[in-house]
Amino acid sequence: MALSGKLVAQIEIKSNGDVFHELWKANPHDVPKLTPTTIQKCETHSGEAGTVGSVLFWNYFHDGKDSVAKTLLHDIDEEKKSVTFKILEGDLLELYKNFIIHIHVDTNGLNNLVTWTVEYEKLNANVPDPNTLLDFYRKVTKDIETHHVSTASN
Repeated sequence: MALSGKLVAQIEIKSNGDVFHELWKANPHDVPKLTPTTIQKCETHSGEAGTVGSVLFWNYFHDGKDSVAKTLLHDIDEEKKSVTFKILEGDLLELYKNFIIHIHVDTNGLNNLVTWTVEYEKLNANVPDPNTLLDFYRKVTKDIETHHVSTASN
């Protein structure tokens, strides 16, 4: 059984893909306002939000429990509309040696596709693949889409 893996979830959204990318890149502090049942808080721990090297502290609800994560904004690719976070501390590192999250947005008029990719290395062979996190990211994406669509129609 491989200890390293990669999982991908793709979600079509009807809201503006550029706005979705900008949210994760430069305004992650706004995410809890848009999806409060899954992500409760995002605070800057060090650096400046929206800049590579900044560190954010997250409070979120996953698998029936309150969880925390400290993330490094590892990379921003404006051309590809992608943002990469690396987990530095938190609940996920109780199961995984490394955990990296990529958020990529493909924009094409009204058809936008959000792709979440997680790369991970398990601490041991008994650790499950993080499939429930893909469901978590789907819910976060749909909550943000719902907020953006309802705001745009007002």
